[in-house]
Amino acid sequence: MKKGLLFIVIVCFSWTMLDAQNPAMERLNAYKVAFFTKRLNLTTQEAQRFWPVYNELQNLKLAIQQERTGIFREINQNELNMSEKELINAGNRLIELDVKEAELNAAYHKKFQEVLSPVKVVRLYQAENQYRLQLLNELRESAPVRNNIQQQRKPLNR
Repeated sequence: MKKGLLFIVIVCFSWTMLDAQNPAMERLNAYKVAFFTKRLNLTTQEAQRFWPVYNELQNLKLAIQQERTGIFREINQNELNMSEKELINAGNRLIELDVKEAELNAAYHKKFQEVLSPVKVVRLYQAENQYRLQLLNELRESAPVRNNIQQQRKPLNR
């Protein structure tokens, strides 16, 4: 059993090694794996099949999000200099990315059904929502500290 759990940990965290220069991200990923594993009550065999599929989906979604962020950055930096056609193209591309992400979700829903029971697939979607809400709550709770630090850094108006 311990060998099986060690294997799961290695598999689950292998994709985080690509981001090894960001210890905060590693901790967040480790927390996410523990959170989902507990919420889904994954067996060793389920975890071995589930995490590679889930990580693959997350990597594809990350690529979409990075492209989306690049488009928003381009618009924010150059909006006043962009032509109407460029703005239309940017808006169209954003919608295409939304559709692509929805198609990925549908495709991976089928893959999740191949490796998890129906109740665990539904628990996965609940866990994703709960995880997001928990992170947002933690950010809100730490916001007063951050806001206080930002206020201290503001230059004096002279």
